[in-house]
Amino acid sequence: MWHFMAQWCQLQLLESKYLEQVDQLYDDSFPMDIRQYLSKWIESIDWENVAVQDSLATVRFHDLLAQLDDQHSRFSLENNFLLQHNIRKIKRNLQDHFQEDPVHMAMIISRNLKEEQKILLNEQYFPLQTNRENTQTSMVLEKQKLDNKVKDMKNKVQEADQNIKSLEYLQDEHDFKENTLKNREHEMNGLTPKQLEHEKLLIAEMCFKLKFKRGEVVGQLAEVLNMAEAVLSDLISEELAEWKKRQQISCIGGPPNACLDQLQNWFTAVAESLQQVRQQLKELQELEQKYTYDNDPIKQQKGFLEGRALALFRNLLEHSLVVERQPCMPTHPQRPLVLKTQVQFTVKLRFLVKLQEFNYQLKVKALFDKDVTEKKGFRKFNILGTNTKVMNMEESNGSLAAEFRHLQLKEQKVAGNRTNEVRDYLQIDSWTISLPIVVISNVSQLPSGWASILWYNMLTSEPKNLKFFLSPPAASWGQLSEVLSWQFSSVTKRGLNEEQLSMLADKLLGENPEGLIPWTKFCKKSFPFWLWIEAILDLIKRHLLSLWNDGCILGFVSKEREKALLTGKCPGTFLLRFSESSRDGAITFTWVEHDLYGESPVFHAVEPYTKKELSAVSLPDIIRTYKVMAAENIPENPLRFLYPDIPKDKSFGKYYARASEASEPMDVESSSSTGYMKTELISVSEV
Repeated sequence: MWHFMAQWCQLQLLESKYLEQVDQLYDDSFPMDIRQYLSKWIESIDWENVAVQDSLATVRFHDLLAQLDDQHSRFSLENNFLLQHNIRKIKRNLQDHFQEDPVHMAMIISRNLKEEQKILLNEQYFPLQTNRENTQTSMVLEKQKLDNKVKDMKNKVQEADQNIKSLEYLQDEHDFKENTLKNREHEMNGLTPKQLEHEKLLIAEMCFKLKFKRGEVVGQLAEVLNMAEAVLSDLISEELAEWKKRQQISCIGGPPNACLDQLQNWFTAVAESLQQVRQQLKELQELEQKYTYDNDPIKQQKGFLEGRALALFRNLLEHSLVVERQPCMPTHPQRPLVLKTQVQFTVKLRFLVKLQEFNYQLKVKALFDKDVTEKKGFRKFNILGTNTKVMNMEESNGSLAAEFRHLQLKEQKVAGNRTNEVRDYLQIDSWTISLPIVVISNVSQLPSGWASILWYNMLTSEPKNLKFFLSPPAASWGQLSEVLSWQFSSVTKRGLNEEQLSMLADKLLGENPEGLIPWTKFCKKSFPFWLWIEAILDLIKRHLLSLWNDGCILGFVSKEREKALLTGKCPGTFLLRFSESSRDGAITFTWVEHDLYGESPVFHAVEPYTKKELSAVSLPDIIRTYKVMAAENIPENPLRFLYPDIPKDKSFGKYYARASEASEPMDVESSSSTGYMKTELISVSEV
């Protein structure tokens, strides 16, 4: 229990950039308040298991509501009216969202817990990566530069505002003096010629100041627009593009993407500044209508500046809609962008310009890109479910967002040839476009569909590169190795180390270590490399997760390397590696002995264990009870030390089904209560 509780505690201690990533996981449908109040209870449940059982999900949903009632009672005792109100509101929202679909809630919690683990792992992993540290440092410096540009722009807008007020005061004073002088000129006891000349001189001087001030203000507004254009260029061509690339990496198992809040702050600051400039130009127009003259800078520049401010504002809005969370089936949160027909999927959008006047005013619609569906050979689909949403400001983090939660794809029947797999895009009201998706008709196609997603997001960032899928380019090992490691670190607590990656490189590249890896070798051969990896990942998730996380499994070791590692080790030293020939994923162990003369090492490997065998007996118990039938027909366990020299029971003891002392296959003492003797499955080999 403490281990799980520590997860939420550890998250609280992270730097703000990681806390922003945690914040990104929670929204109004499942707010962070629940995570905070019920952290101990939430982390005591196996939500991944709950998410695949309707009846259990219903039970857990009502358990969660009961937990909230308990929390409400605690707040009542503390007389905390505000928190009582919040709890009641959260409970109502949960009932609205999940009463009819508690499995969806379980999927969200399961996904969030895994994403939190990824964030913690990356926080621990990145400090070890010198190159990435340097990259992050330079990124921070770039962000500070942009922050300073935005601050300078906002300060310049405020400065222009003060100058317009000053100009307004100056013009009022000028008008007053000029009108006063005209009136006094026609009075009987008017001014003397000398006084009149003096007053006219003062007004002329004031007029000169007025003209100078007008030119200064118009110049300032032009400068603000120059600054806004420079910031906008940085935002669209660099910051937004980099965020989208990081999102691609995050989608295929890489580090979680940095939160959008910083981008949103910058976009909103530019929008507010442009809106202020447009308002300031209206104020200048009013001043010009009251008083103008030849070569008046307001008259000369106002139309141009208005057009420029409007064009910049439009450009900003056109780039403000982003896909915050890419299309994903809640049943497969680790495999976004692969969608199965007639299975629910979700997608979330955010509008980066967060202005109050846009709240409940923007409507977005999810549809397929016409450019894709009109291409020959591509299947056509209808989107079922509520595919139109109005964007509103979420209570949890204040972002202007819309989430489509219950969309499904249904194929349009078209005469002619068809395939079972298609790559496509979702387009959101022509403003933004999702990453390419792969549509499958059967869940058995998920691994090959995911391979397409990996290959695309690893090699290209072009949003509509359809030719990519017709003839995928080759990849370098440097590109692929990192992505392969992410496939393990995204679903477990451990990625692949250099030695494991080296074995995989040899398997893919053979005698050409500097060569490129073609798509056909990765995924399209009769026994594809990727499907072998995918089967091993599934084996780890189902039966070997704790052993893999603890580092007990070397896993990817060639037979030659295996012998080199075990040579010179104590007799009975063994290591665990994955079978290279099993399509469905299997694991074996090899141990070393010495020949009769104690000179040459002798290696023995057991027939690999598949999911079927591991479903009956766990691998630690297989290792504990494994026997070899020696020449004297006396069964012995040859396994003594896990490589390099860790006593077997020290490595696996905590995973044994029962104490290792009870090594007899039958427990006779308890037979009286049942009438049967207990049995135990034991693996036995003959040498």
